[in-house]
Amino acid sequence: MTVLAFHDERDVDDALETVRSHLAANGILAYPTETVYGLGCRPVDESVRDLARFKQRPGGKPFLLLISSRPMAEHLGLHFTDAASAMATAFWPGPLTLVLPGGEGKLPDSLRGPEGGIAVRWTSHRGVSRLINGLGFPITSTSANRPGAPPAPGSGGVIDTFRAEIKNGRLLVLDGGVLGNVPSSTLIDCTRRVPRMVRTGAIPLPEIQAKVGSLAP
Repeated sequence: MTVLAFHDERDVDDALETVRSHLAANGILAYPTETVYGLGCRPVDESVRDLARFKQRPGGKPFLLLISSRPMAEHLGLHFTDAASAMATAFWPGPLTLVLPGGEGKLPDSLRGPEGGIAVRWTSHRGVSRLINGLGFPITSTSANRPGAPPAPGSGGVIDTFRAEIKNGRLLVLDGGVLGNVPSSTLIDCTRRVPRMVRTGAIPLPEIQAKVGSLAP
């Protein structure tokens, strides 16, 4: 089966071993998040290369990682600057992606951006966070769409777009229904002492500044 219900904790638990087997075989996963539907894989070189081909992703534009806790990021050797720590405390889990230094030897370099860091988000989607926690490792994330097309806010759009890949078993879809019209996550580079806003998104800069003061971008 290549489309699985993903609405409640029981669905998540029922899907866990199917997802684990699919990812272990370098399969690609489509899943809901707190923003839009994402495409992901295991954070290993071979799977990341397959996802880049699947998504027709241009070189030099790495995928981010979804985690289920801050300790998961720290276990992977990712480092939190003072600013990153303050923003993570204020907004995680939630639609804030932080580019963090570290992870050498534990995460593929293909996930690193030009600044040398790896983009990470502790997702506030309860089902996906529960799934990642059950897997025991993060999954990569990129919007579930073809190049140039808008991100899919619902499972129906994902299924219509990737019908052939679903049919041949390359793509496993976790069907969490329609998510609504939510912006992509806010993206902040925290690889240096002073953070830098890379992409505005679901959390506006004034809200970040109000929560963390001088540690905001």
